[in-house]
Amino acid sequence: MLKKYEFILQNLDCANCANKIQTQIAQNPEFSNVVVNFNTLRLSYEAEVENKATIIKIVKAIEPEVEVVEINQKSQENNRKLANQIVRLIVGIGIGIIGFWVDLPKTFSNLFVLVAYFILLYRTIGNAVKSWKTSKTINENFLVTVSCLGAYLIGEHLEGFMVIVLYEIGKILEDKAVDQTRKSISDLMNIKPEYANLKIDLGTKQIAPEDVKIGDVLIVKQGEKIPVDGVVVQGEADLDTSSLTGESILRKVVVTDNVLSGSINTQGLLEIRVTKTYEDSTVSKILELVENATDKKAKTETFVSKTAKIYTPIVIGLSIAVALLLPILLPITYSQSIYRALIFLVVSCPCAIAISVPLSYFSGIGKASKKGILIKGSNYLDALKDVKQIVFDKTGTLTKGKFEIKSIECYHRDYTKEDVLKWIVLGESFSNHPIAKSIIDSSQLQVDTSQVQNYEEIAGKGLSYQWQGKKVLVGNREFIQTDQSMEGTPIFLKIEGELIGGIGLSDTIKEGSKEVIQKLKSLGIQTKMFTGDSKQVAQNIAKDLGITQVKAEMLPTDKYHEMEAILQTRKSTDKVAFVGDGMNDSPVLAIADIGISMGGIGSHSAIEASDVVIMTDHLGKIIDGIQISKKTDRIIKQNLIFAMSVKILVLLFSTLGISNMWQAIFADVGVTLITILNILRIK
Repeated sequence: MLKKYEFILQNLDCANCANKIQTQIAQNPEFSNVVVNFNTLRLSYEAEVENKATIIKIVKAIEPEVEVVEINQKSQENNRKLANQIVRLIVGIGIGIIGFWVDLPKTFSNLFVLVAYFILLYRTIGNAVKSWKTSKTINENFLVTVSCLGAYLIGEHLEGFMVIVLYEIGKILEDKAVDQTRKSISDLMNIKPEYANLKIDLGTKQIAPEDVKIGDVLIVKQGEKIPVDGVVVQGEADLDTSSLTGESILRKVVVTDNVLSGSINTQGLLEIRVTKTYEDSTVSKILELVENATDKKAKTETFVSKTAKIYTPIVIGLSIAVALLLPILLPITYSQSIYRALIFLVVSCPCAIAISVPLSYFSGIGKASKKGILIKGSNYLDALKDVKQIVFDKTGTLTKGKFEIKSIECYHRDYTKEDVLKWIVLGESFSNHPIAKSIIDSSQLQVDTSQVQNYEEIAGKGLSYQWQGKKVLVGNREFIQTDQSMEGTPIFLKIEGELIGGIGLSDTIKEGSKEVIQKLKSLGIQTKMFTGDSKQVAQNIAKDLGITQVKAEMLPTDKYHEMEAILQTRKSTDKVAFVGDGMNDSPVLAIADIGISMGGIGSHSAIEASDVVIMTDHLGKIIDGIQISKKTDRIIKQNLIFAMSVKILVLLFSTLGISNMWQAIFADVGVTLITILNILRIK
């Protein structure tokens, strides 16, 4: 039986190397579903046994400096590594300055230069040799080594020295920039509580959230985060839920209210009874979604990963051609052609291209999370920009889903309107459907359900049960088989095959829904509505919202088949989204290009059912998600065009003898830094 294992790849700072590690591990038949997430440094795979030794061997073969550590292991290795790099750089530059610019005998000058080369280059040479010996891999360490040593051998000592100095400075800045990007996204999702105050006989005891059990009572003081999901048993407070929902308005909670992990108690003192363990709590689910989101790669990311594999070998081949053929075609020496070929090698490193795409998607997903929009993968973030049609469920999505009883009708002389309401409430008391809960809340009727037997719910139609020996049916017009008309959304009652009466329900449109529909139209996005409600009610709601295409009186299967038809007729490049409540519309959410759940905060059924989860019931978040997707796409295109253009120009100029090693280093490390800084604009 396969089990999932996860590790952190400490010191992994090369996106291209991350792709190589993933590919190499995936080729081993012992491992399945291998994912290396460069953004979170997380390696995950499935296997019958852990086999960490094999993983370490593969990782070290590609990136000797990377350490495979346990997922929860804290390490200060990055700080030590940075300090060592800076010290080595300063010492190497100091010795180099003496060798090049201090007036010494030539022998001593050459010795100082060689020592400077060794200090600055030994780590790069070591990594290049290890990588070649273990996996025959040509990486940036190899390219820089060849370029520096080649420059030295053809007499360009200062050029070679400046290449390694600028490369080392660039790598330090690049590592810092990547870490800063990761940290900025981590800060956005800094919602994990550090401890829980467990109530005990003698006061409280501080424990880890992971150790909390269902039924425990926790104390949450002012300024503390709620560690796990629960229900308030004592006290009242104002909660900051912005890290979960993106909304800044405080939420007032009192006894019996449900509270979510990650919320911050801004004022008051609460006692909560735990209803979910930390593993199943809202904060854990959100963190898991965000951390794993970029495991599902977008087409752009996949294309760049594949291209990077053939890009470097092609440029290396071209550099060899430049070294051998230029003296034949142009009046230059082989020494000059080799120098130009060495520039080719430096420029060929695909770091800027490989790193900008995954970091951009990671930043976009983090930005969306901050706004209360959970996007389950880079592919879904990428697809949002191409949405041309959005199909909305009505109840709970465009409307509040809180029905009120507008009218009660009785058609049988042996019963009263009170009887009709009572028998309907008796059945709806056993249902979790939003309409059932609305009927119970609106009726404010207390009923004794102890004698209800043989309860059965028929999805999308109604329910049946027996009470005092009588067969009772409660449901829509089709289920009850009647043509009786009624104002609003009708729910009919049948007892022993006779139509007794019914109730008419009314729903109200959510605030801001009309404005969102108009905004979507202005963006060129077509809107439609699917609902199981009556045609009259559906058309009235659609007219108020400005939606012209409506399908009413639909069962879940009808919605599924209608979505299939839409997907078959749309353009291949256009995406279709479905927006629903994440529970009743699961089949349609699954088949749509993008399933968007308007599940409300903490709805785990919504999180499981869809590709994008709106953590509030605000439709405007959909527009925010589309805008973040478009901005992320713009940043990615800017970075790719900029990186490729600079590299191509430097390659052409080096062939013509216009550019030198300094421009080559800029085309490698400098371009990478600029693309990372551009990515920070997403945040």
